[in-house]
Amino acid sequence: MTALLLLVAFVLIVLGAIGFTNAVEWLGHKLNLGAGAVGALLAAVGTALPESLIPIVALISTGGEEGEQIAIGAIIGAPFLLGTLAMLLVAISTHGFSRRRDQDERLQPDVPTVRRDLRAFLVLFPIAILLGLGTPLWLRIVAAVLLVGGYVAYAIRTAKAGGDAGAEDELSPLYFDTSRGDPPNVAQIVLQFVVSLGAIIAGAELFVHEIETVAKSLGVSILVLSLVLAPLATELPEKLNSVLWVREGKDALAMGNITGAMTFQATIPVAIGIVLTDWELDRYAIVAALAGVAGGLIALVVVPRERFGLLPSLAWGALFTGALIFLLLG
Repeated sequence: MTALLLLVAFVLIVLGAIGFTNAVEWLGHKLNLGAGAVGALLAAVGTALPESLIPIVALISTGGEEGEQIAIGAIIGAPFLLGTLAMLLVAISTHGFSRRRDQDERLQPDVPTVRRDLRAFLVLFPIAILLGLGTPLWLRIVAAVLLVGGYVAYAIRTAKAGGDAGAEDELSPLYFDTSRGDPPNVAQIVLQFVVSLGAIIAGAELFVHEIETVAKSLGVSILVLSLVLAPLATELPEKLNSVLWVREGKDALAMGNITGAMTFQATIPVAIGIVLTDWELDRYAIVAALAGVAGGLIALVVVPRERFGLLPSLAWGALFTGALIFLLLG
């Protein structure tokens, strides 16, 4: 029963995130916002909402040490997965779909954007690691303000480079639009927004409860389990979009989807964690965080070369596998 409920939680989170993102994209179109603004300010909130809600739900519904462990695991686990496994998936996809891609095995993202994202991540996320070694609350509050301010500055810069508002035919149909012949109205967009948000919250609540049950039954640390399962539930399904975009030759979207999320995960969720928890990172959390940083550094080096070769791919795979083994057996 626990496994079934955990699966239900995954499904609710994923479907809720899909519906929420679709709704905010249409909302951005209705507000005539540029594509950059929609991506940086609206879609980013939608795609990162599950990762952000799991720590909040864990702290509110569970509380205590167990709630803090789930929260910290979810916050640290997302950059770990993005900087390792998500990058590896892109590398594998460029080779696997090379015959149907105009650019074959070459990766052609928007290099300035990817560099900006990765540099921001590599500057900001290590702050979270250093704060986890033991710092007073006042310093963590100051750091949280700086992290939020850093993301706002990043979002503004991205919005200014966002271009014109996207055309309606570039948007996926609104799921709650029954007519499909006409553009959806505001009421349909708001309804889908609210229902999707409710699904994410319900999925996060169920996920947190079942994580506790599984950890106790297996005798595994709640932190370790949440470091692995939370990002798989919230990040990996979303990042499979990058595989589809690579398949279609849309490398800028594929890489931007990952590196933009890395920037968000290094700021807003971390700011929540360092203020609302004791933010004391043990060796498991530190190893996962450092693996994510190392993966981001590798990406920063190889992206301008227009090819994710064998060595970077092996490095990302080794970082993910090595950290995973340490988390489960260490």
